[in-house]
Amino acid sequence: MTPADPAILAMAIILDLVLGDPRWLPHPVVMIGRLITLLESGLTRIIRNDFIAGLLLCSLTVLCTAGAAWLLLTTAAALSRLAAVVVAVALSYTCLAARSLHRESAQVAADLVRGDLTAARASLAGIVGRDTHDLAEPEIWRALVETVAENTSDGIVAPLFWLAAGGPVAGLAYKAVSTLDSMVGYKNEHYLYLGRASARMDDLLNFIPARLTALFMILAAAMTGLSPSGAARIALRDRHNHPSPNSGHPEAAAAGALGVRLGGAATYAGRPSWKEYIGDPLVPLDRQAYNGMIRLMYLTTLLAAAVFIAAAICWKGTHVTHL
Repeated sequence: MTPADPAILAMAIILDLVLGDPRWLPHPVVMIGRLITLLESGLTRIIRNDFIAGLLLCSLTVLCTAGAAWLLLTTAAALSRLAAVVVAVALSYTCLAARSLHRESAQVAADLVRGDLTAARASLAGIVGRDTHDLAEPEIWRALVETVAENTSDGIVAPLFWLAAGGPVAGLAYKAVSTLDSMVGYKNEHYLYLGRASARMDDLLNFIPARLTALFMILAAAMTGLSPSGAARIALRDRHNHPSPNSGHPEAAAAGALGVRLGGAATYAGRPSWKEYIGDPLVPLDRQAYNGMIRLMYLTTLLAAAVFIAAAICWKGTHVTHL
């Protein structure tokens, strides 16, 4: 892997924070999702063993995505240095999701503030995997805080980490694995074996970023008027109170910083589920807790960006290289 140019990484972060993901702009994740659907259909028809089919699904999706990114970068570099930089920035920018995470979660919050539970449930259904049709207001606030906390790692810090480590090719390879996990990484009857390779690869690629996210959140809590001591204490105490080996780290740090309790009952595809509690209910899950989570998310993003850009400068210097 070739580490990212710090200037390209910085420009990608600025674009994400300013623009987010414009709805009119074709997004690589949509194309990756279509590729996954196509490959899944073909592989499951010709391979009877679900685990082997799933292993090939994961491998081919990542290879095709990384290969397409490499081809775009190589073609752009053959045209001009400027074209190479533009393509590298554009590809890197599409890997990040801070602004869109805020925008989509803010729509749910706005619906709740307006007192429109029906609209809030519908908006929430677009960003979480749990059933939302009968959630009460406190449970909607909980789902919002949980998804912003988790996606601060999955949608921001982890992509930044892999972009810094390997440039746009590594960043998009990570997004391919993340998309695979969101589409096939379920422990239900259909995907138990078919999605196992994708789920395990996602766990592996998020192992370091999730723990870095918790650390950044502890530092960010001290700068946002939240509780860094609470973030550190709950992160150490409750980080394993989650079915995922990674998601509990940012959720625990966020819960401790905010003074809220996450976890508890939820329903997925009509099936009741229970997650161990994370954090202590010192304050209610409400609009104020959500706003605190958004501040924490943005400052965590900036801290991660500063650290990864500094690491890229140490590795490559400030010169923008030919890609």
